[in-house]
Amino acid sequence: MAKAVLGIIGGSGLYDLPGFEAGEWVAIESPWGEPSDAVRIGELNGTRLVFMPRHGRGHVFAPDDINYRANIDVMKRAGVTDLVSISACGSLKEDYAPGSFVLVDQFIDRTIARKKSFFSKGCVAHVSLAHPISPALMDMVEDAAKQESLDYARGGTYLAMEGPQFSSYAESQLYRSWGCDVIGMTNMPEAKLAREAEICYSTVAMVTDYDCWHPDHGSVDIQDIIRVLKGNSEKAQRLVARLCEIMPQEHVDCPIGSDKALEFAIMTAPEKRDPALVAKLDAVAGRVL
Repeated sequence: MAKAVLGIIGGSGLYDLPGFEAGEWVAIESPWGEPSDAVRIGELNGTRLVFMPRHGRGHVFAPDDINYRANIDVMKRAGVTDLVSISACGSLKEDYAPGSFVLVDQFIDRTIARKKSFFSKGCVAHVSLAHPISPALMDMVEDAAKQESLDYARGGTYLAMEGPQFSSYAESQLYRSWGCDVIGMTNMPEAKLAREAEICYSTVAMVTDYDCWHPDHGSVDIQDIIRVLKGNSEKAQRLVARLCEIMPQEHVDCPIGSDKALEFAIMTAPEKRDPALVAKLDAVAGRVL
């Protein structure tokens, strides 16, 4: 079995996790371009941990400017086996108040301007995204949330919008009519690319606001969001620290095959594969190529 390496993609509140002081910032090059930033690598509570600031230190990348392919490729090159996305989001349900967490298990991708696959002409592959969240990893995240007595809900649909603007009132109502639970700008195509890279993936959606549908809250107020974000960051730190404490030393095989997603996914015949693209896929698909 492979050694478990936990990856965290998140925001500024996770730069300085208590107990992670010895983590070193390491710049890892990717053939897919520039990642958001260097990654911080070290150990926390006995678990190897790799942290990537999704928007870069200082929040320099808008959601539609992030190089998601490079970020996931870098995490793969750093040895990450299990990846937890920690993301701010808006609530589309009365039950999910600002300050609560939702462990989502489904996505609707409404982004339109992002590179969504490592595979293209010269090496075509199709992976399943019926169940985009790895259940064994989600179980561990939920266990950590319980042990930290966090206000959370298991299960829910994350609507990924392009951004960087927030929703219109009509859009917010539309997404509610679809049965979506939270709305954010960053988990797609991140989850798709993690599946292609055979990395187990789970999302912690941290609710900051009620989007703009709520009759008692009106439009999204960025000052209110920042205030809630600070409280959420402290809870996210506790969650990650506890997850590192309970995570097994050996990677737990994914019951739905997230970590073997490319087993039969590559369709292009070996003699027809583009050597340049295959070279770029060395980390993501090296196991099967």
